[in-house]
Amino acid sequence: MKTYKLHLIRHGLTQGNIDGIYMGGGLDMPLSEAGADGLRALAARFRYPVVGTVFASPMKRALQSAEILFPGAPEKIIMEELRECRFGEFEGMRVAELMEDERFTRWLDPKSGFAPAGGESGAEFGARCVAALRGMLARMATAGIFEAVCVTHGGVIMSMLGQMAMPQKPPAQWMADNGAGYTVQASAAMLMRDDMVEAVAVVPEGYLD
Repeated sequence: MKTYKLHLIRHGLTQGNIDGIYMGGGLDMPLSEAGADGLRALAARFRYPVVGTVFASPMKRALQSAEILFPGAPEKIIMEELRECRFGEFEGMRVAELMEDERFTRWLDPKSGFAPAGGESGAEFGARCVAALRGMLARMATAGIFEAVCVTHGGVIMSMLGQMAMPQKPPAQWMADNGAGYTVQASAAMLMRDDMVEAVAVVPEGYLD
C-alpha cells in the first residue's frame, strides 16, 4: 500500500517573535539574524529529511527558512494557502495589548464567527489550512512523490493537525518550535476513508531526545 509522508516545519525566528508582536499573514517580516543562525545550528546538530520537493508559504520567513534547511531540494512549490492567518487590524500589536481587547477574545473563539477588520475568521482560516494539507497530499499522489517537506507557520501547523491528525489533540497541543515540527503520513485509502493523517514523529530527527 502506498504511503505518503509529509514533514511540517515551522519557520525560523523573526524580530517580531522576539518582540512579542502578533504577526500573521499581513506582516511579512524576514528571519532575524538570530533566527537564521538558529536554523543553521539546528541543521548542524540534527538530521532533517532529505527530499526532492519542498512546499512553502510565500512569506519571507518561510521562504528563507526553506532555503537554509533544504538548499539542495530541486523542487520548491510556493502555495498561497500556506500563508499564516491574516490578523487584520490585530497585525503588529503586542500580545499583552491584545489580551485586554474583547474583540480579540471573541476572535479566539472559533464558534463566534468574528473576524477582525481585514482579517480572517477562525472558520475561514481553518478551512484554508485543511484545503492546503489535502492539496499537498493530492499533489504528491498525482506526481508519485512519497515524501516531501512543508515549511510554513505555527498557526497553520496547529490548525492542520488539530483538525486532521491522529492522535486527536486540541490545536494548541500541536504548537511547534521555530525550525521544528511534525511528520505526518497517510495512505490513499486512509485519506479517502477517514480524511485524516497520522502524526508519527517530531522533526528534525532527535530534536526532543
